[in-house]
Order: sequence, then C-alpha cells, then structure tokens
Amino acid sequence: MRKRRLPGALARRSLPILVALAVLLALGAAPARGERTQQGNLIVSLDGSLAPLKLPRDRLAPVAVSLEGGLQTADRTLLPRVTKVELGLPGQGVLSTRGLPTCSQRSLRNAKPPEALAACAPALVGHGKLEAEVLIPNQAPFEIDADLLAFNGRVGGRRAVILDGFSADPPTVVVLPFVVRRGSGRFGAVLVADLPAALGPLPRLAHFSMTLSRRFSYRGRVHSYLSASCPIPPSFTAGFFSFAKATYTLADGRQLSTSIARSCRAR
Repeated sequence: MRKRRLPGALARRSLPILVALAVLLALGAAPARGERTQQGNLIVSLDGSLAPLKLPRDRLAPVAVSLEGGLQTADRTLLPRVTKVELGLPGQGVLSTRGLPTCSQRSLRNAKPPEALAACAPALVGHGKLEAEVLIPNQAPFEIDADLLAFNGRVGGRRAVILDGFSADPPTVVVLPFVVRRGSGRFGAVLVADLPAALGPLPRLAHFSMTLSRRFSYRGRVHSYLSASCPIPPSFTAGFFSFAKATYTLADGRQLSTSIARSCRAR
C-alpha cells in the first residue's frame, strides 16, 4: 500500500497520538505462527522464542526472549479500544536489573534512535519493530513503520521496560512504559502497559516484535538482564514449559488472552 501523507495541520495535531496508539496496541495483526484464540469477532495471537534452548537444569543461564503478538478482528473491521496490555514471562526465568543503569522517560522525549542511544545506551535491553496501518475519518489509510528500542527504567518506583518508538515517514517519536510486576502461577514477571483513555483514531492493522536481551558488568561480575533454567527431571533431556501469556483489557471491560508453551533442553 502506498504511504499517504496527512495534510500539514492535521498531521501536526494527530500523528503523535496515532503513533502512540499504534505502538501501545502493537498487537493488531496476527503473527504467522504461535497460538490464536478467538472470542466473538476478536482474535488474539501470540508467538515467541527463547535462545538458547539448551539450559542448565539447576542453575540460571543468560537468555534472550523474543515476543510478537496480535489482536485483530475476524472481518477486518476496526479494533476496539484497549485500556491495558499485559505480557507474562516464564516462571523459571529471572529478570535482573541490579547494577544496570536506568533511563528516564524524560530523557527519551522526542528522541530519535541516535539521540535515544546517546542519552541511554547503558540502559538498552532490547529492540523491535512495529508496522501499523492507521485509518482516520475522511482520509485514505496510511502506514507506519517504526523501529523500537527498549530501555531499563523506573516508573513510580517500579522497574519498567521503556520503549522508544520512531517512525521516519511520517516522522514521529513516542515513549511507552511497560511496568514490571510480579507474576503469579506459571509466570514470574508481567510487563504491564496502562493505556490512556483518549488516544485518537485506532490503527487498522499493526504488527509488533520485540527481543529482550542484555549482559552487563556489576561489581566485577557479568550479569544478564534475563536468565532461565530448564528444571526437568534427570531422566529427561527435554521438556515443555509455559513460555508467555498476552492479556488485553478492552474499554468495555472484556479481557482477551492467549498463552504459548515452548520447549527447552537440559545440559
């Protein structure tokens, strides 16, 4: 689809809001693989991977986690407004930030990728991509292709993953915090984004992918932002575990979720 530019005044007023919503609802088109759950007209999708797959049985080792997911309508109509996104991470994993520098939302305000890295490179914990198609009244749809950088930060005293999203055409920057909260059951940590109530027109389609991984030095030792083990019985060499869960809360109070399981190999 050809990219359309908005009229000047409308573009200046609307683009930051549109891109903010597109990133926050970065789950608007289903990934090609993974799990799909349908409730009425809405389809929730989730996919992800863990690297490496071979992990110690009884101790933690550094890992990288990749996630992508979606919320779409079966008949391609516009998505309902989402008020909260929650991404659960595996319970046998550990998210460690002790000794890792932090980046503030203020430092990333209006920062393109080179500026964001100049201000917060020591706090970098991941990267990703966003593709979105936005529909606004009386205008042809236009596309947004954004690069995402993820930084370690704090919001309200809590640990957070702060996303800095940049789209070159149309040129926009948005900063989005996902607060890290303690999970329950099979999920050790949950990344939670509470979405503002009025963010403007909804994105028609979107796709999100994110990889989180970082090693850093603290007090003379190398640490990993994410670590995991493969705690299976000695008689087994591989096993399955609950890997990730995505939950969306809609403006009308409904919640939609789906989860995925993945395998690990013991070494």
